[in-house]
Amino acid sequence: MEGEKGEVCITGGTGFVASWLIMRLLEHGYSVNTIIRPDPDHKRDVSFLTSLPGASEKLRIFEADLSDPESFGEAVKGCIGVFHVATPVDFENREPVELHACLKSKTVKRVVYTSSASAVAFNDKDVDVMDETYWTDVEYVRAKMTFGASYFISKTMTEKKALEFAEEHKLDLVTLIPTFVIGPFICPKLPGSVHTSLAMLFGEKEQYGSLLSMSMVHVDDVARAHIFLFELPEARGRYNCSSHTVTIQELAKFLSAKYPEFPMPTIESLKDIKGFKAAELSSEKLLKSGFSYKYRLHEMVDEAIQCCKENGYLFLFFLLQRKDNKKITNDGGTQPRLNLGKAAPGRLPEAREE
Repeated sequence: MEGEKGEVCITGGTGFVASWLIMRLLEHGYSVNTIIRPDPDHKRDVSFLTSLPGASEKLRIFEADLSDPESFGEAVKGCIGVFHVATPVDFENREPVELHACLKSKTVKRVVYTSSASAVAFNDKDVDVMDETYWTDVEYVRAKMTFGASYFISKTMTEKKALEFAEEHKLDLVTLIPTFVIGPFICPKLPGSVHTSLAMLFGEKEQYGSLLSMSMVHVDDVARAHIFLFELPEARGRYNCSSHTVTIQELAKFLSAKYPEFPMPTIESLKDIKGFKAAELSSEKLLKSGFSYKYRLHEMVDEAIQCCKENGYLFLFFLLQRKDNKKITNDGGTQPRLNLGKAAPGRLPEAREE
């Protein structure tokens, strides 16, 4: 573990990316304050955070109301940096409330705001590659899309307001824009991006439309990019973060060859899948700044699958496949629809056939 680098604050600490970022920041020598949603009944298990190496000395957990700027003050006080990783859906067209606490602290030197490819990719621009100058067109999303529209609109509006607020108040803020984040996870809940990315293994045919041309990045590369931008003095504006793009057919071929124990859709059946084929996001700006990606495509997928197996998610699906010795395929037939609930590490999630 590296030497003491100062105190930073992370919002959304129980989430997929934030929990991994906390682990890496602790390893880099930072003291970390993380903000989570209020838990009046004290039922939330945060042991996956408190058991991290160095957490007993350098991690403090605060509860805050995402709609109340005043509730962030104590967590941000004395911090040199803030990482906004929480993803509330907000239609009030306002900046993240903790930015006010950053201004009041007088100690925060930089804010790294985690945005999403959802704030870039959805528009009527007929291009194959998009850089940071592209924005999702909110009116286009409202007119053309239903699935995920509320999230796309919220991420776009909130990032714009964060940048506007920072410029108006002379707050040093940069935004990181990851695509589908995949890889292992330490949080107890199956991350939505991992679930979607592995939809063909889970038999979630209704999600195949999101995989037509999928840009992905390893969760550890996302955490590393956050720290890189925080520590890079000349960092400015928006930064796309995406290391690989793969088609649904390419992903199906890889999964079929590497994991033959799971039923997979045929390449022929995938030709009829409909959905939004998003442009590839260029990471040229991030790479020219000196960052480099560490993980290859097969490592992202393999590590995500291994983690799902260790946490019982794919093991449970494997059992359901063979219930009553029925042959189940991902093209339809007798396959049950899997409803995954939450699972703590090492435990099977609740599930039922519907």
